Amino acid sequence: MTNPVEPLSAKVRAPHPALADYYHGERDRPSFVRRLFDETADDYDRIERLMALGTGSWYRRRALVRSGLTPGMDVLDVAAGTGLLAHEAAGIVGASRKVIGIDPSIGMLRSAKQKLDFVAVQGMAENLPFVSNRFQFLTLGFALRHMSDLSIAFSEFHRVLKPRGVVCVLEITKPAGSIAETVLKGYMRGLIPWIARFAGSRRNTAQLFKYFWDTIEACVPPERVIEALRQAGFENVKRFVEIGVFSEYTGRKPDGCLPAR
Repeated sequence: MTNPVEPLSAKVRAPHPALADYYHGERDRPSFVRRLFDETADDYDRIERLMALGTGSWYRRRALVRSGLTPGMDVLDVAAGTGLLAHEAAGIVGASRKVIGIDPSIGMLRSAKQKLDFVAVQGMAENLPFVSNRFQFLTLGFALRHMSDLSIAFSEFHRVLKPRGVVCVLEITKPAGSIAETVLKGYMRGLIPWIARFAGSRRNTAQLFKYFWDTIEACVPPERVIEALRQAGFENVKRFVEIGVFSEYTGRKPDGCLPAR
């Protein structure tokens, strides 16, 4: 007997099933992710530049502008990591102090602070330590797959945004065709971890980039992400796709609405 298909209207919780090759169960996911990023923070930017062939900065800026980020906005960068997205956001809004970054990994935040004078806060997307209606723009860059609960995280995003505030979620998505997926998998799970063993200085850096692909492969499909954003209270939810793999999800908090809980 096959399992029933989950209706699209059901709450989207974990972005993917627990991955037994890395941790024992859902309860162990947050501590595993935090430890992995803490241990590999010093290598992250170097390997990211190699993986993106030097185009990462250009793409992040382009995606932020396309999503509606303009000068003067107050920005929250969730799962800020080493500050790559926050750095581009600061350049657009015109002041690094108008950008706040939050991340569970203290190692990643230390790395971010070395290159950007912004406010860095240690914390989780599912429990943002900010008052309601605080920010005009909120970003989540390539970290949706590392959340524990998308329903709670997106509701928190909605809460801290001002009315008419914009959420921008950037993520890598499996390409539609089987050949393209095989090529991308070979690149991200094979070649990049192999390079990381030689270019990285940390023992777990190769594991980090293998984990990246495994979470991409197991992640809920784009329509589930879109539905989760709508369930959290966002309107005008859209997905833009760049070269078949880079998904940009955007939505707006309705004018005058109460924070979603």
